[in-house]
Amino acid sequence: MKIKLTICLLAFLNFYDAQENITYQKPSAEILKLADYERPPSVLMNSKKDWVVFTYRSTYKTLDDLNQQEMKLGGLRINPLTNIASTVTYFNNLKIRKFGDKNEVQVKNLPAGAKIAYVQFSPDEKKLTFTNTTNKGVELWIVDMESATAKRITADILNANLGNPYIWYNDSQSLLIRTLPQNRPALIDSGKDLPIGPIVSTADGKVSQNRTYQDLLKNPQDEKNFETLVTSEIFNVDLNGNLKKVMNQDMYTGLSFSPDGNYLLSTVIKKPFSYIVPLSRFPMTTTVYDTKGNTVKVVNEIPLNEIMPKGFSSVRTGKREMSWRSDAPATLVFTEALDGGDQYKTAEYRDEIFTWEAPFTTAPKSFFKTKQRFEDVNWTNDHYALVSEEWYDTRNTKTFLIDLNNGESKVIDDRNSQDVYSDPGKFNTVKNQYGRSVIDLKGGKAYLMGDGFTKDGQHPFVDEMDIKSLKKKRLYTSNLKGVKESIVDILNPSKGEILTTQESSSQYPNFYKKNIKSNKAEAVTHFANPFESIKDVYKEVITYKRNDGVTLTGTLYLPANYDRKAKKEKLPLLIWAYPREYKDKNTAGQSTQNDNDFTFPYYGSFVYWVTKGYAVLDNAAFPIIGEGKTEPNDTFITQLVADADAAINAVDQLGYIDKKKVAVGGHSYGAFMTANLLTHSKLFACGIARSGAYNRTLTPFGFQSEQRNYWDVPEIYNTMSPFMNADKMKTPLLLIHGDADNNPGTFTLQTERYFQALKNLGAPVRMVLLPKESHGYQAKENIFHVLWEQDQFLEKCLKK
Repeated sequence: MKIKLTICLLAFLNFYDAQENITYQKPSAEILKLADYERPPSVLMNSKKDWVVFTYRSTYKTLDDLNQQEMKLGGLRINPLTNIASTVTYFNNLKIRKFGDKNEVQVKNLPAGAKIAYVQFSPDEKKLTFTNTTNKGVELWIVDMESATAKRITADILNANLGNPYIWYNDSQSLLIRTLPQNRPALIDSGKDLPIGPIVSTADGKVSQNRTYQDLLKNPQDEKNFETLVTSEIFNVDLNGNLKKVMNQDMYTGLSFSPDGNYLLSTVIKKPFSYIVPLSRFPMTTTVYDTKGNTVKVVNEIPLNEIMPKGFSSVRTGKREMSWRSDAPATLVFTEALDGGDQYKTAEYRDEIFTWEAPFTTAPKSFFKTKQRFEDVNWTNDHYALVSEEWYDTRNTKTFLIDLNNGESKVIDDRNSQDVYSDPGKFNTVKNQYGRSVIDLKGGKAYLMGDGFTKDGQHPFVDEMDIKSLKKKRLYTSNLKGVKESIVDILNPSKGEILTTQESSSQYPNFYKKNIKSNKAEAVTHFANPFESIKDVYKEVITYKRNDGVTLTGTLYLPANYDRKAKKEKLPLLIWAYPREYKDKNTAGQSTQNDNDFTFPYYGSFVYWVTKGYAVLDNAAFPIIGEGKTEPNDTFITQLVADADAAINAVDQLGYIDKKKVAVGGHSYGAFMTANLLTHSKLFACGIARSGAYNRTLTPFGFQSEQRNYWDVPEIYNTMSPFMNADKMKTPLLLIHGDADNNPGTFTLQTERYFQALKNLGAPVRMVLLPKESHGYQAKENIFHVLWEQDQFLEKCLKK
């Protein structure tokens, strides 16, 4: 082993000695054939399932796409020239067809060089709206579905800096839009304007638990620019483009009509801003207006929220989760904490849910109290509602069925939220008379669609539930051989019509209309497999045990021409994984992997390398378990190494691999995993860590699923930090990171400082920083280069 490791180190160092100043490279032909493909369109269907919209986009962005002007303010990344998020991925074409037809129809009159976003059906579903981004701003366009013709409704005056800049009126004849103010001030160039004083922040002595955030405001110039960019005026625009002002300029962040269309709920951002939390925790005021823009009632005022109690089940005080009740004409629903928002306070009830009827002249009415933290409320098209509560520390989730006539409630689901084998599925929904989605309840029957994960494999299902007795009747179980079927929608319960997708490892997912009574299925889409070159690779979900008995799984790939019977050639093995935390061994051992999942190679896995003669164990299970009062991270390193050892041994026992030629890789928390495995074990010949965090003292108020802060458990933060143990890491490591990472906790600085530590301590390490990339990589040039870097690295470390 020492001789092979020395050879690997020499190859690594010799190969990369003169590679410091390189241009963008492309991977080898086998990998490039898979990576450079044409992306099939995405599919959008209306609620009636009579129209199908196909949205097309380029497979990748380009470096030029990322090289646009960008301002990072309050957690946003904005293009100040076009007034839309710089992170938006655009469509470039639209095609439509009626559900039962076979041929798509090209939408006519689309803008030249279209940059399409925010595609949405009108309430009557006869029209389709979208935004188009020009080099100056954002326009609004409408497509008439029958004629398949688009027309522009507004000039490039929309303000999409806070998301979708339009909503439909209920009559489908006009829209409410956010526009740029006519008297908008010029943006401040903070690089040219001299500051008028220092930046000062103070603390008032209150304890808080704020995690690290990216792209925050930093100075008064940022504050002014933020205000300028998010301020809008509100107009009504009809289908002919006629504009009528509704409300004056303000920092509008949320707009929604009541189900009956007679009221408008508006939330605006207020001052003071913050330099330590993003805009979601800035002060906000929520007001109800009539359709003419007259104030009806201020219904919520949220102060600046810089102080948060510790714990994932802690929340802020005051009204939260405010929205329109979907089964009533104009009733707000919201919740308030009864424990001060602090999960560590003893309380019989944690949250109280209220309803508040327009015109809001009477007090809100208490609707329901939860003993855990409120999660969600769903309404039906009859006199019932479903309320869900959850508690992070126990992973418990409960759902209550509430009779709105008498207030009686019944528990219909009580389980571990991570227990996928007991997941009852989701209720089928329909549009009600207001055009809002509600649970479909007819004749006292509701219908559920489930993923159907079991210890014996995946079998999606449809259940009918009697709302009185809560008894369920299984109407359908998918048992297709060699095919994975997923249930998308229940089209007609009485006729047994459902909408599904079907796929296999070599069959691209396509939509099917199926009758579960006759078991006949009709294809709705006909997408071809863009990855024909790997259709014959061997694929199998393998199951194995960790040394403490925990069941683990992973998807194993072998080259198409590999002789699995003779097993004469021992292959190098690549493991790609991501650790996940659990509170018990049973749920940790459950699997959601399916042999018949379509094999979709993408830059976030090692599957490409099966074409280069490697065995690949993709999505290998790496559970980290903490039962009872023990937290998962209390034994993180021990469990991590045990997971890796079990994975390698499982494939080795099948007779396919050379245990001395194993690499591990991961992205984000998977990169953190990789660095720790190379530091604390001798199981691997090399590793690839992308966009990770390596020094947990730089995320001192929690990371991933860790709720405790550094000062609670300094030994755990230090032990888990590869940076703190850099002197122990001697295995070749490839570090990759986007130089504009926007993910909380994975600042690019994490990789830069870890590289410096390893380099100065004599470790064989290479660092690649990708220009303009954030946490997920998007530019074609960067993605191809990442594949090239990984290919060269693996070839030198595992095949020499």
